[in-house]
Amino acid sequence: MPDFSLEESLGLSTGAVIVGVDEVGRGPLAGPVTAAAVFVDRQKITLDLLTKIDDSKKIPPKQRATISKQIEGISIIGIGWASSSEIDQLNILEATMLAMQRAIFSLRKQIILDPDYILIDGNKVPRLDFPSKAIVRGDEKSVSIAAASIVAKSKRDAFMTSLSKLYPYYSWEKNAGYGTREHLAAIEREGITAHHRRSFKPIANYL
Repeated sequence: MPDFSLEESLGLSTGAVIVGVDEVGRGPLAGPVTAAAVFVDRQKITLDLLTKIDDSKKIPPKQRATISKQIEGISIIGIGWASSSEIDQLNILEATMLAMQRAIFSLRKQIILDPDYILIDGNKVPRLDFPSKAIVRGDEKSVSIAAASIVAKSKRDAFMTSLSKLYPYYSWEKNAGYGTREHLAAIEREGITAHHRRSFKPIANYL
């Protein structure tokens, strides 16, 4: 389970603004890649919530949405998006870095302070003006990163559910844009939408 050991190992003051960043949506065939930057107020977090925060992939969807709302209640949060067209233009890695930069920029506008340190899930840090570190499997180690993974996943899932009302044939409310058998069958039958990633196989093959 993640804890605050990584945050504490930085040796910063108790009031330091330590931000966790994570993204979701690198693998789907449709929809944006979404990043969240989360500053958890350690004075407000309860032990009950602390025990619930984990890698978002390990939490069932309904429970994840509830935990996300609880995190939002005790945190400052920035969300960043990179669209399917930006993914096609830049490639998925660069689009992910862009989404992270946008999430951090969104958070900065709310706190009116520069982050003291940014902990980022993965092995690559986007171009930033602040001290930062990439943590492989960070969502399993840091509460700040795990909280960001939960919020990012909940926000993207909600977006794909709303998008599915406009494009009901692709079951995005269930598959979040991933290449499930049902999704691939709908692509064969209905064609490709503006939200599909044209640089991704098998979309590129259909084109």
